Amino acid sequence: MHGLRVAVVGVWVVWLAACTPSLNWREVRPEETPLVVLLPCKPDKGAKTLPIGGQPTELRMLGCEADGMLFTVANAQLAEGADVAATLTQWKTAMLANAGATSSQDAPFRPAGATPYATAALSRFQGGAGHAPVGAAVAVFARGHQVFQAAVFGKTLDAAATDAFFASVRVD
Repeated sequence: MHGLRVAVVGVWVVWLAACTPSLNWREVRPEETPLVVLLPCKPDKGAKTLPIGGQPTELRMLGCEADGMLFTVANAQLAEGADVAATLTQWKTAMLANAGATSSQDAPFRPAGATPYATAALSRFQGGAGHAPVGAAVAVFARGHQVFQAAVFGKTLDAAATDAFFASVRVD
């Protein structure tokens, strides 16, 4: 099954490369995580300490901009005993608030290898209250106590590129 998923994603990548030459898809594996994702450009990386799950926690990020969209992945290791499901909900709520979104379309998000938390979700929304208008698709999910966020932002989002990005997410 895993081989079939890789083959299907590979077909998508070839098709996307032919349709959008500004996207140069590559497999990325953020350090110290089991996460694998395709990004359409070479990512920059950074880290900062934020209060996640009620504790100061290092949040590591990768991101790049291509074809007018910003593609990002972030991860943090929560302390043992932390409420992962609540943290995913808080992370999603904070993202919507920061983007000025008034509502979102949510769907469950369970990439291969992720722990099946009920609060893992892919949210699509329009934001911009007080900011420039932005479209966004943001997924939050986890494996054990390691939480992840995958996101695409842009004035307009290319549906095929956004779908290919989220379809590529897996936790090995």
